[in-house]
This record gives sequence, C-alpha cells and structure tokens, in this order.
Amino acid sequence: MISWRGRLFALGAALLLAGAAWLLGGWIAAGPLAKDTEFVVRDGENLNTVTEHLLYVGAIDSTGGFRLRTRLLGGGAAIKSGTFVLPKGASQRTLLDILHGGRVVRRFVTIPEGMPSIMVQERLLAQPNLTGELAVPDEGSVLPDTYEITTGETRAAVVLRMQAAMQRALKELWAKRVPGLPLKTPQEALALAAIVEKETGKSGERRLVAGLYLNRLRQGMMLQADPTIIYPITRGKPLGRRIRQSEIAAVNGYNTYAMVGLPKGPITNPGRASIEAVLNPASTTALYMVADGSGGHAFAATLEEHNRNVEKWFAIRRARGEL
Repeated sequence: MISWRGRLFALGAALLLAGAAWLLGGWIAAGPLAKDTEFVVRDGENLNTVTEHLLYVGAIDSTGGFRLRTRLLGGGAAIKSGTFVLPKGASQRTLLDILHGGRVVRRFVTIPEGMPSIMVQERLLAQPNLTGELAVPDEGSVLPDTYEITTGETRAAVVLRMQAAMQRALKELWAKRVPGLPLKTPQEALALAAIVEKETGKSGERRLVAGLYLNRLRQGMMLQADPTIIYPITRGKPLGRRIRQSEIAAVNGYNTYAMVGLPKGPITNPGRASIEAVLNPASTTALYMVADGSGGHAFAATLEEHNRNVEKWFAIRRARGEL
C-alpha cells in the first residue's frame, strides 16, 4: 500500500512533468501566426511592450506564457530594435531568436547623382515605410548616395542625414582643394559642381568640364550652361522639348546665358565626384565644348575650333534625322 507521502511525491512529480511539458512544449511548438509578418521593434521598447505587440499581430496566444518562457529559457540576451520578418507558425523560441537580432529587414533609398531636390522629395514621399510630410529640401543640400532607412522613421530625419553627409563631404573636399581656384566659398564650389553634374554623364570628363568652366570664370566669360536655363522652368526635371529663345534670354538669377558668373545657387544635388572635379580640375585651355555624338563632348580652346566641332555635331544630327 502506497503511503500518503508516496502519493504526494507522485502527484508532485506529475505536476512537475506537466509543467515542464507545458513550458518546453509552448517554447518549441508551432505558433499561431497565420502568415509571414513584418514586425518593428523601435529604440527603447522593452520586453513587455514587444510582447503586447506580438499578441496584437497574432504571433503568440498569451503574453504571460511568452514572458515566462523568455525569462526562463531565453538566455537573457537583449531584444534588438529594427524591422524583422516573423515567419508563419513561428515558435516562441524562433520569435525570440529573431528579436535577438536575426533576419533583420534592411531597407535602402538611393539618391542618384544629379537628382534635383524636387525629385528627392517625390522619392521619399513614395517610400511607404517612412512617415511624415516633407518640404522640398534646399537645392544642392543632399549628398547623392544610398541610405539605409528604418520603418517608421520620418522623412525629415532621413533628409537631415543626407544633408549632414553633404556638409561633411563638402568640408572635407574644400579643405583639399587645389590653390588658385576662382571660387571664394564652398557654396560657390557646390553651385559649379551642380553644373558639371548636369553637363556630362561621363566620369572621365568631369574634371575637364570643370576646368573649362573655371577658365571661363577666370576670364569673365558667361558660363552659358544649358541646364541653368532649364532649372528655373522645371526645378531640375527634364524639359522634354527644345529650349526657346525667350528662355535663353530670361534673367532670373540662374540662367548663365544672361549673366556673367555663377548662378545664385545649385541647380541640382551634385555627387561627390563632381565636387571633387571642381576642386581639383584638369589642367586645360578649353573654353568651349559641344556634344560629339558618343555621349561625350568635343573641347576647344578657340572659337574657330569650336565652330568646326559644332559643324561636325550638326552633321551627326542631320545623319540621324534630328535636323
């Protein structure tokens, strides 16, 4: 006959085994999440807050059981902030492993070299994972690059990071500029770099184009850069048609066909390479350039040579049926 002590011991053992089965079973068993789900943990959120959110999205059945298992079986590692993907049916152990830093979703936004600020605004407004309104950033204030963004981050905060990157790059490159440049301030360098960015898509031409425009500045010649005509009309977007004579003659602070010197500000957001080109230009006597039909330009030091290059360009366009 089993004594009462034996019965108590057996009951205790049964309860202990049942508790262990509940604890471990709930830790490794498939969870209730019905589909792969994006899950955001923001800076400063603690286990209690995250657990409530897991319950809300349907990843767990109860907060108490998850908290208990996390404390007893989770190993004590800190929950990371970030955007994660919780897989369908994820167990509580899998959920915690993910929140400890696995499977982080990384998102990026790219601002190409030469993208004007109005299009930067449009690109950020089109990012569904960002929040908040956004005014058009100051032209030339954003450094073109690829930036990581986080879900829920404000668009204004992203722009501030892009602008801080531009300020750092401009400060660094201005300090390394070659002597004798006809540029008084980093902002003047930025304004010229924006013209260089728009005038050539060939990386090997940037320093030569910069040298040409710097030669014109030294000699008091008009820069006569077509993109400075277009900017006041479209704010940097493609014009989509030929420039009109009235637009060539327009006086507006940007049009370098109607003024000597630099425009009153940048006409786009130039990339680092264009800023470097302006501050370390090629040594050249060139004062003129025209398209050469290959995506680049033919350069000339004299008007006579330039006129011959223009005739060659017209001949190419006639052969293409463009004239």
